[in-house]
Amino acid sequence: MDLFDVIVLGAGPVGENLVDRARANGLSTALVESELAGGECSYWACVPSKALLRPASALAGARGVAGSREAVSGRLDAAAVLARRDAFTSHWDDSGQVEWIDSTGAEFVRGHGRIDGPRRVVVETPEGVQRMLTARHAVVVATGTRAAVPDLPGLGGAAPWTNRQGTGSQTVPARLAVVGGGPVGVELAAAWNALGSVVTLLLRGDRPLPRMEPFAGDLLAEALAADGVTVRTGTSVAAVDRPSAQGPVTLKLDDGSELVADEVLFATGRTPRTDRLGLETVGLEPGGWLDVDDSCRVNGVRGGWLYAVGDVNHRALLTHQGKYQARIAAAAITARAQGVPLLETDRWGAHAATADREAVPQVVFGPVEAAAVGLTAAEADARGGRVRAVDYELGDVAGASLHGDDYRGRARMVVDEERQVLLGVTFVGPGVSELLHAATVAVAGEVPIERLWHAVPAFPTMSEIWLRLLETYRG
Repeated sequence: MDLFDVIVLGAGPVGENLVDRARANGLSTALVESELAGGECSYWACVPSKALLRPASALAGARGVAGSREAVSGRLDAAAVLARRDAFTSHWDDSGQVEWIDSTGAEFVRGHGRIDGPRRVVVETPEGVQRMLTARHAVVVATGTRAAVPDLPGLGGAAPWTNRQGTGSQTVPARLAVVGGGPVGVELAAAWNALGSVVTLLLRGDRPLPRMEPFAGDLLAEALAADGVTVRTGTSVAAVDRPSAQGPVTLKLDDGSELVADEVLFATGRTPRTDRLGLETVGLEPGGWLDVDDSCRVNGVRGGWLYAVGDVNHRALLTHQGKYQARIAAAAITARAQGVPLLETDRWGAHAATADREAVPQVVFGPVEAAAVGLTAAEADARGGRVRAVDYELGDVAGASLHGDDYRGRARMVVDEERQVLLGVTFVGPGVSELLHAATVAVAGEVPIERLWHAVPAFPTMSEIWLRLLETYRG
């Protein structure tokens, strides 16, 4: 029986961050992983998708400026793009990640781990050996999510793509149907279109990115269409037919029409990886999201020893937010292990809630970038109070016009008129992702509008959008 202060299930970026902080705080740790150390983000999501998208955005940037566009000809070299993607995923070899985990002093345990009563974890190793681990202070669930594929007639035998095949395919399909207009669907539609696929993006709603400001989805849909993606709105898939595993797939749509493609990718949500974790042994329902407090401790577990960080607690399904939660949880576990009281109304309460709910940043990449933090105008209005949305065309800022000829983009800040602070900020346009952290600081820090006037942006940069927004607000 192996004894550790903390046992972490899931060696993605979130679990890795937690054991790193716990070890730095002097706690012994074990990190359990059944797949690749580094997790979904490193091999099948954030990293490979951005590696696929970056060459297209670099090429579009060159073509968007007179003088450089004349030097650019031809299409992307798909083989070179895929090889670069493979390099960023370390060719799906996690030996480097395991070496890093070992360097932290944590023990890496390869195998499927499941909870077996309070503070106990049983690991089934690849060799078929069972290993019992016991935690003095905490067990942490950081197992993330998997793609949620709808239950459609014929889909089970159609070998549909999820994000894993969508980021890892070694060949470019001639025709690709993408179902779903969230970040995964939008990014992979853009990536494979740039690599030469004829892409059709199928959306149930009126626009992609329904959780962002409406103009974000509209501008992104226009940019996708301009690049050659067929965007079909108000459309759902009713059934799928693929008679041959190597043959084309036919999508039967709810309007009675059909769409034929060589591959179909479903980007229709995520479901938590909590179904085989033994949660029933500690009184929890397996397969569901784990409800946590602001220190990421799971509610309803006697003794307060179980924590959940990252996607599984459903607060914000984003790698950077999960890593933030890992830091919060590691500090909380350490404090409780040492008998130090938590400052519930300061360090663990309001600040954690702000970062997990009120100031969550997100970037969606594609032919334009959509970057947002905090609340949309509609979300702020729904909460009541006096709220004002302030918009400005990004292309009218000198830095944006220098960035690219005929630059098109938009910015919005949502202002709490009573408190005179920002509730949310959204940018859409080429290169706007690097504007987002300043907005995140303003929202998370609740910086008063009058103080923002004294944060002077350099000229000529796109950050001058802040002055234009403030001037528009003041009138």
